[in-house]
Amino acid sequence: MSVVELRDAAVRLGGRLVFSGVDLNVQTGEFLAVLGPNGAGKSTLMRAILGLVPLAAGRATVFGGTPARARGWIGYLPQRSGFDRATRLRGVDLVRLGVDGTRWGVPLPVSAVARERRRSERDRVDRVIEMVGAAAYAHRPVGELSGGEQQRLLIAQALVRTPQLLILDEPLDSLDLPNQVAVAALIRRIATDEQIAVMLVAHDVNPLLGYLDRVVYLGGGHALTGSVDEVITAPKLTALYGSPVEVLRTRDDRLVVVGLPEAPHHHGHRHDEEP
Repeated sequence: MSVVELRDAAVRLGGRLVFSGVDLNVQTGEFLAVLGPNGAGKSTLMRAILGLVPLAAGRATVFGGTPARARGWIGYLPQRSGFDRATRLRGVDLVRLGVDGTRWGVPLPVSAVARERRRSERDRVDRVIEMVGAAAYAHRPVGELSGGEQQRLLIAQALVRTPQLLILDEPLDSLDLPNQVAVAALIRRIATDEQIAVMLVAHDVNPLLGYLDRVVYLGGGHALTGSVDEVITAPKLTALYGSPVEVLRTRDDRLVVVGLPEAPHHHGHRHDEEP
């Protein structure tokens, strides 16, 4: 069974067609990046897979059912810019929110079964913190941590409920290049070791090169899917946008995409928020 399957999918927002005719198939253990310029609909595609945005046409299934029914198997990390330095919440408590965040009300007397469940949850929190390499600083306030350390803890929070699909919206944003590469390597290891499908939204493919299985490149209201070398080429992107696009590879093996309709665009340049 495919983890995510889209067939001829289309989304409209406010009467505007964001994309149409999108076909996608994501398998267990696969690490896939969703790329494209601002406004192409990368985050909208993620929200459609989460069942938060309805399709205007086509079909979407997640774990063989509707996206809304599959949310319990999905770990989701939305885009964020980091924590204020005054934030005193400890890293371990931030991760625990992934377990406790949906619980409300005054705690009731704890039964033996509940105590065992809580022990199991504590063990799970400890395990995912160890998994992302954050044990050394998990008991420090998150406001005191670096952007890379905060991002590792947020990934742990998304993992704590043992998802089978991990959706990460711009997790590399605002990190320096060494931290971007380190987080990309971490996500690759998690996808492989835990057999979790990962879909990661990014503006810059370069820190991800060498770790990805496939990419989805959105643009011109459509999508291309394949390996980096198959998709990010001048002929493919020119056809996608209907105007000349150049793809250059620098001496240090980084990709530069020039001539996208909105403006000359280098992977990694930060634009305004997209739909």
